[in-house]
Amino acid sequence: MESEIDAFRQDHLVHIIHLKIYFPIKGSVFFSKRYVRAVDDVTFSIEKNKITGLMGESGCGKTTIGRAIVMLERPTEGKIIFEGKDIWKLNKTELKNFRRSVQMIFQDPFASLNPLQTVFGNLSLPLSVHGLSKKSEMRELCARTLEEVKLSPEYLDKYPHQLSGGERQRVCIARAMILKPRFIIADEPTSMIDASIKGEICKLLIELKNKYNLTLLLISHDLSIIRGLSDVIVTMYLGKVVEILSSKKYTEFLHPYSQLLAYASDFSIEDEKLPLKGDVPSAINPPSGCRFHPRCIIATEKCKKEVPSLKEVNPGHYVACFLYDRR
Repeated sequence: MESEIDAFRQDHLVHIIHLKIYFPIKGSVFFSKRYVRAVDDVTFSIEKNKITGLMGESGCGKTTIGRAIVMLERPTEGKIIFEGKDIWKLNKTELKNFRRSVQMIFQDPFASLNPLQTVFGNLSLPLSVHGLSKKSEMRELCARTLEEVKLSPEYLDKYPHQLSGGERQRVCIARAMILKPRFIIADEPTSMIDASIKGEICKLLIELKNKYNLTLLLISHDLSIIRGLSDVIVTMYLGKVVEILSSKKYTEFLHPYSQLLAYASDFSIEDEKLPLKGDVPSAINPPSGCRFHPRCIIATEKCKKEVPSLKEVNPGHYVACFLYDRR
């Protein structure tokens, strides 16, 4: 497995290696501490100048991975490698450069903006922290950045509550772009805005990616957004990666859970006909063996006892399912 992972990670910007992030549950007894296993032994890489789509239902751990990459969550185990270096072992200068190079667009644009500051105040703060611009130049730079996200400079003097959801999200994108990063994590960038604006935000992300040759990690539960924007699709279920493949081959999903997500995005299929049973297990006490086996209609006794590893079944296509085990 290790050699396959190494081959997959060549010429990639970010390497996530055996990442585990557990959150302790308050009130648990000292001798029997319990944890929410938000991310449980995840390994995958993010290719340079490409868009990697990370999808899965709510609670699967995809946002936790995004937050860990920008160092808002500390790993319980494992490593996050950026440009060949473990981000938690960077010195002071390297860490400052890393924070300039990696930015995140959060899911809720209103909560991620300071309501007591104008748009100019929100945009200029990263410039001040990193000492990248003189005060006399900040307003012009902020105005130019707003124009890149299709907002006029007059928005600089407005407060977040005076903006629509789509306008606030554009400001959040502008704030992420103002430092000219190389890598951006977009966490559900269209989930909190009107459906009529989603296409415009997606188009904007593509334009910025192409203009600045960015690398993006797009986090979403919406398969239509993932397959429309991404070059590579990574599917997660209950803290684990279950499939990785090119977005051009999204019709060739092999893992039963990935196939389920594809079925669910087809409104012509009735709910009772979806190949699924049971409810989502708890991340506090996940099932043994394959995490998906309690809901999988083709699960075997082996699925209940053993954990399938992520293996390459076709060039660039990785699946964690015994149905495709070469052994």
